[in-house]
Amino acid sequence: MLNDKIKNHKIILASGSPRRQQFLKELEIDFEIRLKEIEEIYPDHLKAEEITNFLAKLKASAFENELQDNEVLITSDTIVWLDNKALGKPSDATHALRMLTEMSGKTHKVITSVCIKSTKKEVVFHDETLVTFTDLSLDEIEFYLKNYKPFDKAGSYGIQEWIGLVVIEKIEGSYANVVGLPTHKLYKELMNF
Repeated sequence: MLNDKIKNHKIILASGSPRRQQFLKELEIDFEIRLKEIEEIYPDHLKAEEITNFLAKLKASAFENELQDNEVLITSDTIVWLDNKALGKPSDATHALRMLTEMSGKTHKVITSVCIKSTKKEVVFHDETLVTFTDLSLDEIEFYLKNYKPFDKAGSYGIQEWIGLVVIEKIEGSYANVVGLPTHKLYKELMNF
């Protein structure tokens, strides 16, 4: 259905995330992947969705003068927001262990922002999901890090992996958003784009 609406456009996903790529396939969107190395640095005063909005737009700005008239670019960024601070991707295993220890037994917010950009316009939107973890033991954290190596994931975990099955007590909001792309909002925005 969406493909009919966007058939005269080439959709470009600027993400190396296999999870985001899979979502676009499941939405039956024909797309190509174009990647650019972006240093994900944002001003210190930004909070919560201001951070992800900024980074999604920053990623899109890297393609500024390269888009053709029929191309539509999709960029996105996800963070975990806990105790009034952002948890992005871990720098190493020790950092990942610290993050998961901090999240143990608490509720955190997963925020994903998406930027849709063409030569004519740009739309930025975000989604938030609350995720509650049960208490995690050190053994469980170490097992997860050793076996799943979630070092490319915001907050050092993937909800679709082992940890999601054993630790998540409650989720309020979009599951897809926690995986890394609020597909229900993306679908609607692309239909209107």
